[in-house]
Amino acid sequence: MHNLLYEIQGSIALVTINRPDKLNALNRQTLLEIEEAVALAMTDASVHAVILTGSGDKAFAAGADVAEFAQYSPTEARDLSEAGHRIMDSIAHAPKPVLAAINGFALGGGLELAMACHLRVAAPTARLGQPEVNLGLIPGYGGTQRLVEWVGRARALEMLLSGDPIDAATAHQWGLVNRISSSPETLRDESITLLQRIMQRGPIAVSHCLRLSAMAAQGDPEGYRLEMETFGSLFQQAESREGILAFLEKRKASFRGA
Repeated sequence: MHNLLYEIQGSIALVTINRPDKLNALNRQTLLEIEEAVALAMTDASVHAVILTGSGDKAFAAGADVAEFAQYSPTEARDLSEAGHRIMDSIAHAPKPVLAAINGFALGGGLELAMACHLRVAAPTARLGQPEVNLGLIPGYGGTQRLVEWVGRARALEMLLSGDPIDAATAHQWGLVNRISSSPETLRDESITLLQRIMQRGPIAVSHCLRLSAMAAQGDPEGYRLEMETFGSLFQQAESREGILAFLEKRKASFRGA
């Protein structure tokens, strides 16, 4: 990988977009490497969660690399959008938790990447926006859809139509980010702490929660039926037997045999 750093910290894969001179802009190569890195984490049994972040203290990802697509034909632009949708969907539907640690600007494709993640923790200095209308364009990697899912249509339209970014406090108030870190310097540690709490829970149950909540976000009515089926099927899992027994015995459950 040329544009990413990939490292394992405990059971967490830390994926860092490493183009600080370009404010971590998402060119095609970077997008493909993100897809590769997430796929690698999903197939690695030792990895239980993923953090996506940007290098430096200025940007998580300050949009797509405009210079790369400036001369695209309509067909090339559509192909880029389809690739972006595929990559964002692979994150949104990942069976392990993926958290965006937003260390600075998350604009355009950068915000779309963050919104594809299951959870978002922002540094207090972060700025989030979809400025594509300033270029006479619209978001191309799912932004018109996921922004509505996360903040509602009224607030999404304000961001989409004005192109103006919002600060971390507003993003938290609107529900676009889950938490704001105490400081930029503690963003990574606080993100790890949140994921460590999640990793103490039943991993099969966590994976099903990710899957079923994605169905709800897409308005799929089958989610209700599948919740009932999944709830029943979990009672034959060793995981649920351990969780219930631990509760009755007033002890902490050991889901991963630790």
